Amino acid sequence: MAKDLAHTLGRMLRPFRPGPGAFASRRPWRAGCPKTITLESAAFENNGPMPDRHTAYGDGLSPPLAWRDLPPTTRSLALLVEDADAPSLRPLVHAILVGIPASSSGLAEGAIPPVQRGPASGGWLVGRNSLGRCGWLPIMPPPGHGPHRYGFQLFALDAEPAWQWPPGRGFMLKTIAPHIVGRGELIGLYRRK
Repeated sequence: MAKDLAHTLGRMLRPFRPGPGAFASRRPWRAGCPKTITLESAAFENNGPMPDRHTAYGDGLSPPLAWRDLPPTTRSLALLVEDADAPSLRPLVHAILVGIPASSSGLAEGAIPPVQRGPASGGWLVGRNSLGRCGWLPIMPPPGHGPHRYGFQLFALDAEPAWQWPPGRGFMLKTIAPHIVGRGELIGLYRRK
């Protein structure tokens, strides 16, 4: 009975979603920045289904990511993972990473822990997700809500901003905006059965 109620509620909420146009990398003031970075995952194709192991219904691990074709002026990277189809006014933030070294070429599976205090072993700082925690928020769309699009957005920066505390989405975007020299995007799909 509770499962039926959850599916009914999910179906009722289907029209309420910000859509991929609300992804940070697609906002008008960022869209003019060249999309030069190739961002990929060994776990799923662009616009392809994500495995259960990267959701709260599986192991809840952040997926592996790999990137290349960074602009030559890149000094650091920032990653933002958002759900464009969460029943909210703006995309739901699953992860923020700032201060990723320009020399890095990707993240291993599970590299973004569910909870991170202080800098990660890779040298980056994990920001706050939509629950206000620093770490990976496993994918968990509501039952009956339909397919969700998850945007893995990588920004190349021509600076290494100093982060005194783990940023949320708004502060992160405001800080990196004048320094974005390239961007890449990878979309993963997931539909709860």
